[in-house]
Amino acid sequence: GIGAGFIPGNLDTSLLNDVVQVSNDEAFEWGRKLAAAEGIMGGISTGANVCAAVRVAQRPEFKGRRIVTIACSFAERYLSTPLFNFS
Repeated sequence: GIGAGFIPGNLDTSLLNDVVQVSNDEAFEWGRKLAAAEGIMGGISTGANVCAAVRVAQRPEFKGRRIVTIACSFAERYLSTPLFNFS
């Protein structure tokens, strides 16, 4: 996947409430959705973050709550990749 496949030593996992797994295909799909629907040219990690945020927002316990995520990657490095292959 897009992750490094390991937990870095400087990550304090006791601070995490949840981990939402997102597939590569979902990250690409949400990256494309952001570009097409919102004009947000995020990268693959941004697509993954938004996908996870939408999943969290759809949980009953978060109904009516504000969900925040970070756009941590941008499209300039992905313009010639499958992320922006809309065909």
